[in-house]
Amino acid sequence: MLKVDEFFGSNVFNDAVMQQRLPKDTYKALHKTIEDGKTLDPKIADVVANAMKDWAVDKGCTHFTHWFQPLTGITAEKHDSFISPKAGGKVILEFSGKELVRGEPDASSFPSGGLRSTFEARGYTAWDPTSYAFIKDGVLCIPTAFCSYSGHALDQKTPLLRSMEALNKQALRIMKLFRRDATRVTATVGPEQEYFLVDKKLFDQRKDLVFTGRTLFGNKPPKGQEMEDHYFGSIKPRIHAFMNELNEELWKLGILAKTQHNEAAPAQHELAPIYAVTTVSADHNQLTMEMMKKVALRHGMVCLLHEKPFEGVSGSGKHNNWSMSTNTGYNLLDPGDDPATSAQFMLILTAVIKAVDEHPDLLRLSVASAGNDHRLGACEAPPAIVSMFLGDELTAIVDAFEKDKTYTAAEKQDLEIGVNVLPKFHKDNTDRNRTSPFAFTGNKFEFRSLGSSDSISSVNVVINTIVAESLRQFADVLEKTDDFQKTLHELIVNTLHKHKRIIFNGNGYSEEWVEEAARRGLQSFPTTLDVLPRLISKENVELFATHSVFTEAELHSRLEIRLDNYIKVLNIEGETCLMMAEREILPACISYMRDVARTVNEVRNAGLRPTAAEKLLEQLNEHTDKLYHAVEELRVAVARPREQTHMAQALYQRDVIIPAMNAVRSAADKLETLISKEYWPFPTYSDLLFNV
Repeated sequence: MLKVDEFFGSNVFNDAVMQQRLPKDTYKALHKTIEDGKTLDPKIADVVANAMKDWAVDKGCTHFTHWFQPLTGITAEKHDSFISPKAGGKVILEFSGKELVRGEPDASSFPSGGLRSTFEARGYTAWDPTSYAFIKDGVLCIPTAFCSYSGHALDQKTPLLRSMEALNKQALRIMKLFRRDATRVTATVGPEQEYFLVDKKLFDQRKDLVFTGRTLFGNKPPKGQEMEDHYFGSIKPRIHAFMNELNEELWKLGILAKTQHNEAAPAQHELAPIYAVTTVSADHNQLTMEMMKKVALRHGMVCLLHEKPFEGVSGSGKHNNWSMSTNTGYNLLDPGDDPATSAQFMLILTAVIKAVDEHPDLLRLSVASAGNDHRLGACEAPPAIVSMFLGDELTAIVDAFEKDKTYTAAEKQDLEIGVNVLPKFHKDNTDRNRTSPFAFTGNKFEFRSLGSSDSISSVNVVINTIVAESLRQFADVLEKTDDFQKTLHELIVNTLHKHKRIIFNGNGYSEEWVEEAARRGLQSFPTTLDVLPRLISKENVELFATHSVFTEAELHSRLEIRLDNYIKVLNIEGETCLMMAEREILPACISYMRDVARTVNEVRNAGLRPTAAEKLLEQLNEHTDKLYHAVEELRVAVARPREQTHMAQALYQRDVIIPAMNAVRSAADKLETLISKEYWPFPTYSDLLFNV
């Protein structure tokens, strides 16, 4: 059996492979591009392409693809073979620098939000050398950006690369002021991934899971997660086998899968990687979700990545652990031994506080979706009100700075646990707050509001850009001053005084916090449609344009794409709900009522009084009528002609279709408790959650 360190990254054209297969000069030039973000010299592209092809062919590949991330939420790929014709009916295997650097997939069927007409099919993919090529399913995959013929970004990768450059530019200005020798600053991320596993045979019997990824019907099982016995519990053999194979597949792809465990809800689990450069982490997370689904099928299971696949139990999120590091190995969010005396750390921290307080709409918008609306604020995930958690000590330091008082650092305390045989260890200087959307966790910020199926790109584009803007404003002030220390001190104090309202260390699930947040003037965006229009607000258009992350046209296109996606998701859910209620649930109810009615008559004919059967029949008749009327209302709602604009259509889906679906579900879920299991047309929550 191969050891992990022997096969880790074996399917990746990584630095070690490049060092081995590329000429020294070519390797140095490519390495400089990757490490320093410099433009790639076109002259070396042919050399790199040939080496990449030889490596892939040695591993059994016959095809390559430009692997990209269009605005569909998933990845895309078009496979081309390495073969070229040769005289005498023969072929040779070739791969040119031109084919490596640029591709031309048909872009006509990808979302564009009006950036091009349907008949304008041309689109381009451009090699991203900062993310290693890899082999997947026997195909050489080359990570790329994707743009239209006119140069507009049609993908997740391009804006992320732009935001990384914006952050690097502004952070280096700050580093120069503090006389740091860094020449590059990169954002790093470690995205924790939650997911559910259900049995494939049971999944196939649920059309709602098949078509929408979540259950549109289902009564809570007698036992859910209230006993708290699944969280970190012993992993079942079937799940453990899945996790082992998943780890192996991810490790071959160079993905640093580190932690795995059972999550809070039955059948729910989590995987966490070690952090990496954000663009690489974004690629790796897309691959992780894809591999989860593939490996689950090999084990007779289906991986559910919907944010709320089961009503009444915890949904699934993704925790975005974000930080900034220099190319000299310095973490800009590491407080050091005494954060109170670290002016640089306090300035960076203040920049993040300012960014979050000034742009909560963009943070909320970056995680907004029809699926995540079911989860945010449901006492299992961060609320829709954006706030920051710093912990007691860091908050005390912030207060001291803001009030211009001396802070006395608390001494490290041993954690007393009352068992002498166990070793003592120091308490951390901050606890963890599971209810905070944006929490400081030692040397990074954890943004916990992402949905499980989301790409992490959108969130990190926002975080990078808003922090870059804070740093830009700070640098503009500090670069012009004649008294750096005085100006620095005043800048931190004044900024904290203005923006400390965003800091909240309490229970984000409580009603008291909702009231307190309103008193503080914090914005709340309960649903996706409450926040989406903010994408094209004047100040946000100006922000993204200032840092060359999005053009105004690209922002308008993304608004249209997201509205269109919202409409389509809810339209599919509405149609599926109607179909299941009409063709499965109502027939099952009527069939069971008929048999109960027969029982009533038979008991009466036997000279007895069928009290229990009569009561049951009355309840069945009452709730079946309710279901029928709810179905009729949903049918009318779904069939109504579409509104004129995308926003009007989306509002109709939210305000009419969702309540109509909820009414159908309410009646159906009640009937599930009345009808014999043999008659119910599909697996229940008890079946799905406890049979994996």
